[in-house]
Amino acid sequence: MAEKNFFESKQSLNIKGRLIDLSSPKVMGILNITPDSFYSNSRTKTIDEALNKAARFLNEGATFIDIGGYSSRPGAKDISVDEETDRLIPVVESLTKTFPEAIISIDTFRAKVAEETIAVGAHIVNDISAGNLDEQMFETVAKLQVPYIMMHMQGTPQNMQQNPTYNNVLLEVIDNLSKRVAALKALHVHDVIIDPGFGFGKTIGHNYELLRQMEAFKIFKLPVLAGFSRKGMIYKTLGITAAEALNGTSVLNTIALQKGAGILRVHDVKEAIECVRLVEKLKG
Repeated sequence: MAEKNFFESKQSLNIKGRLIDLSSPKVMGILNITPDSFYSNSRTKTIDEALNKAARFLNEGATFIDIGGYSSRPGAKDISVDEETDRLIPVVESLTKTFPEAIISIDTFRAKVAEETIAVGAHIVNDISAGNLDEQMFETVAKLQVPYIMMHMQGTPQNMQQNPTYNNVLLEVIDNLSKRVAALKALHVHDVIIDPGFGFGKTIGHNYELLRQMEAFKIFKLPVLAGFSRKGMIYKTLGITAAEALNGTSVLNTIALQKGAGILRVHDVKEAIECVRLVEKLKG
């Protein structure tokens, strides 16, 4: 029975002994330490800029700050492990010193980057590849015993949008993630978050099909993260730009919350917090 219930109904994350309650949804602010992220206003060029943005996120109510040093937009340039680490380490060190209570997530698919950033103060690993791009990632996360966000992606950032194809996108995403969850379970990784991977190796139609049936991810009995913020599934559908896609982001965030999302990953924290508060009020 204990084995059967190993991953059941997770409503909290253990952050180095600090429990984060996810029974009420939380917001994760995106902090890009990259020169080429798809949404140009999210790019952060200096440590001072990063600190100022983090301060704003925290003041607006973010629970997590997700720091990325490798752009995962479609067709993004590949960079070395060293370059990614060099971008991230100084920012993580400064953030943990300035905001010791902040919970920092590292957006990386590389085990070495995960290990080195956790060593200087980060708390969570956010892997767009669910361990598929670095065979050492699962063992590293198991050794570190930190929460792990596991996202579905078909292909790599360089080729994922060339011709994403599924017979049944929902079933194939769930099947793929279930195998990865089983591998983590075998390694005794205790805190896992599921991310369906909106915009990663999926057409606009695939994205909306996943959102339409997002309740199906409750089968994992794990927290679910939704990341739509200013993505092409919004601005291409509306015929606008990423800079104009805040309202559309709020609409999809609201739908995701109603369908069970426990974490919203966003560029705009204040508006996402408002979505959470209103949906929670509606639920009573």
